[in-house]
Amino acid sequence: MKRTRRKFSAEFKTKVVLEALSERLTLTELAQKHEIHPNQITQWK
Repeated sequence: MKRTRRKFSAEFKTKVVLEALSERLTLTELAQKHEIHPNQITQWK
């Protein structure tokens, strides 16, 4: 089964990165909240 590639808007990326930088949640918790891989957040920083 082929999975479709998701595209994330610049606004979404900015929101997630700002949340990550605030350090209220760990990267893992933040990734689970937004249903993305923790490495993706690291790449966006």
